[in-house]
Amino acid sequence: MTSCPLPNQRTHPLAYVLAGGLIAGTLDILYAYTFWAVKSKIPAQRIFQDVAAGLLGEASFQGGWSTAALGLTLHFLIAITTAVVYYLVALRWPLLWQQPLLSGTIYGLLVYGVMNYIVLPMSAAGSGSKDPLWIGLSILVHMFLIGVPCAVFGRRAVLARHFA
Repeated sequence: MTSCPLPNQRTHPLAYVLAGGLIAGTLDILYAYTFWAVKSKIPAQRIFQDVAAGLLGEASFQGGWSTAALGLTLHFLIAITTAVVYYLVALRWPLLWQQPLLSGTIYGLLVYGVMNYIVLPMSAAGSGSKDPLWIGLSILVHMFLIGVPCAVFGRRAVLARHFA
């Protein structure tokens, strides 16, 4: 039996960025679903339609699972875009990949601000929930469950790019 060495396979930087966005998006949507299911018994379909309402407005809630699927797709597109932005900025600003926990926490706070004070008000959905518990927990979720995964995987992507 002959041994055949495996080729030196390196992970492409964008695979790390994609993983960071998917993890952040999954944690975020799980938080939203869990919060509203416990607080108000709102089903997952309605949570996803709420995301689609940013594009479709109130019509989103009449579309059944098709608008729910659109909302879930949009949610992950936003999460992946958030991770891509972090990575692209980290390529130019080394502190972001050198200090991923601190930088990711701050980035998550920034993402919360942009989403809630710029994106949502400009969308067809209007402003988000005013529930104080939702707001407080959402800030923490953005800091630690969105910003940090984007930063940790952004760091891995930068290192994969530099040391490929």
